Amino acid sequence: MTNQLEHKAATQLANLGEELNVPFLKLLGVRLLTAEMGKGEILLALKPEHTNTWEVAHGGVLLTLMDVAMAVAARSSDPGDRSVVTIELKNNFMQAALGVLRVKADTVRRTATMAFCEAKLYNDQGEICCMATGTFQFIKRLASRNTEGERVINEDKR
Repeated sequence: MTNQLEHKAATQLANLGEELNVPFLKLLGVRLLTAEMGKGEILLALKPEHTNTWEVAHGGVLLTLMDVAMAVAARSSDPGDRSVVTIELKNNFMQAALGVLRVKADTVRRTATMAFCEAKLYNDQGEICCMATGTFQFIKRLASRNTEGERVINEDKR
């Protein structure tokens, strides 16, 4: 029965939001719902490979979701549409997380170079499982080298 529920949740999520073009997030199955005006919202349907030995969401998965949602919020707050890197991240785990997880993040303050964000992660009963704050630095895309050794600026594949 559990496998049927997991498959149903994953199938429903496949039709929600959009996939972020980040290989690790594709592997996890993260779906983007909102990225606008300093807010970000993402979803993840937990699968067995996302869990720990107690069969609840692994803390690393939860921390990743918090980081991603806040980065989305920070990027959506920037009129220059720059990328961000995480400078600081603090998370409080409040209870075990199961089911379809939703993270809502907000940009609390933005400066010329930084965004200060907060996020809450909810289980599918609407209970808060963890809360986080993060500091993100805005960065412009830098040139790198292609396979021929030429300097290029890669397209942002968010």
